[in-house]
Amino acid sequence: MNTTQDEYLESLWYLREQDKDSLADLQTALDAPIDYDKLEGIVFAEMAVFNRKTGKVALTELGLDYARGLVRKHRLAERLLYDVLGFRNERFESEACTFEHLVAPHVVDGICTLLGHPRECPHGLPIPEGPCCVRNDHVSQSSVAHLSELEVGESGRVAYVNCQDDSQLHRLNGLQIKPGVEIRVHQKYPAWVVECEGGMIAIDKRVADRICLWKQQTSSAPEGETEPRMMRPGPKWRFWRRASRRTSDSSRRER
Repeated sequence: MNTTQDEYLESLWYLREQDKDSLADLQTALDAPIDYDKLEGIVFAEMAVFNRKTGKVALTELGLDYARGLVRKHRLAERLLYDVLGFRNERFESEACTFEHLVAPHVVDGICTLLGHPRECPHGLPIPEGPCCVRNDHVSQSSVAHLSELEVGESGRVAYVNCQDDSQLHRLNGLQIKPGVEIRVHQKYPAWVVECEGGMIAIDKRVADRICLWKQQTSSAPEGETEPRMMRPGPKWRFWRRASRRTSDSSRRER
């Protein structure tokens, strides 16, 4: 299959998700006139069936299997670009399209595992399962989570940090929050307090929303303890500060 034929097969998958199967629907999905040579090519390859009398076109079992792989790559690429790299512009879709034609299946499974076997793309559409999802189904339900989703006492290892700019990433690195390190939640109110690399770090929820972890087994709180204990800052405490707040604090000290 070439890239154009892949687009036809992928579009037919999308139509199948919407219970559509007409030639007019396919043209709308492609946003271009039907190239009958390309259509006949996928029919000849037994990837699709086309009834000229009714104008119906659909994937065969062979075509379904092939298109499933394309859609899986595309939607995982969207998840990677959106969650990890923070893409939000017009390059988002085009980069995902490039990704699906270049990446080998074993690499796709590795990315899927890294992301915690996500169920949906950023548009809310289902991501077809791969072999890695079947093998690790028990992990996929709760593997990767935002730090802000963890409860007091829960811990995890940083998978990735979704920062909008380099300055945020550098500040988090300065606090030793980076991929591979373990984080444990000690307090969620009035501020987030987490333990990382032997120190206590105070951050706000906005930052906690951007830190994604591989969750670990929860350890139960001591018997009879219902509320997290407030901790007093010690020599190993590190604090997250916004640039604007630091500026304002220094201004007050000068006055």
